[in-house]
Amino acid sequence: MSVITISRQYGSGGDEIAELICHNTGYQLFDKHILARAAFEAGISDQEVIDYSEDSYMVKNFLARLFGISRPIAQLRVWKEGKDGVRVAEEIQLNEEHALSLVRKAIEYAYEIGNIVIMGRGGQVILKDKPDVIHVRIEADIEDRLVRVRSYPEQKTQPFSDSVEARRAAQDIIESFDTGSADYLKRFYGVDWSDPLLYHFIINTSKFSIEHSANLITQVAQQIKPIAEPA
Repeated sequence: MSVITISRQYGSGGDEIAELICHNTGYQLFDKHILARAAFEAGISDQEVIDYSEDSYMVKNFLARLFGISRPIAQLRVWKEGKDGVRVAEEIQLNEEHALSLVRKAIEYAYEIGNIVIMGRGGQVILKDKPDVIHVRIEADIEDRLVRVRSYPEQKTQPFSDSVEARRAAQDIIESFDTGSADYLKRFYGVDWSDPLLYHFIINTSKFSIEHSANLITQVAQQIKPIAEPA
């Protein structure tokens, strides 16, 4: 097998499953090291790379999005060679299109490396026609997701984790992340994030444990090679 892409509802255990798959198989988890390599090849300083994933994408600036305005998201340094052969730094603004192009190049680069797990970032669309790729969707019942999210270290701010306030806070976080992920895929790739036809299979972690889910994905990926669509 070569590449596994994972799309997940927030709190469904997708991140934990990805880490377990990597631990069990020796696969790499797509991260900023790989993104930095793609940035290096594009001439961008790898210390200033922005990983423009669903988790960093915010649903805001509605009017700018409505009218197709590309807003800057970061200031980056690009190294260029001058007429005298000396490399000089040039500051540029990185907008959404530039950031997405960089992420796409990094995912394509990761595919060439192989033996990698890609979490989100539109991997199921970017690599949809590639052979030796398994696309997986992780979901769970909302009650199980609420319990899991309230257990996250960064969410343990309430003195009583079962309080109405803690539940409401967890639900708001889930809705925010899921809405951001759905909007990211719809805006930039024109697909419905939850469309089952984007995936080879969908796992409900309310039915299977995190460990069982990771083992199941590994077993399926080892045995099945997706069939590329005819040209």
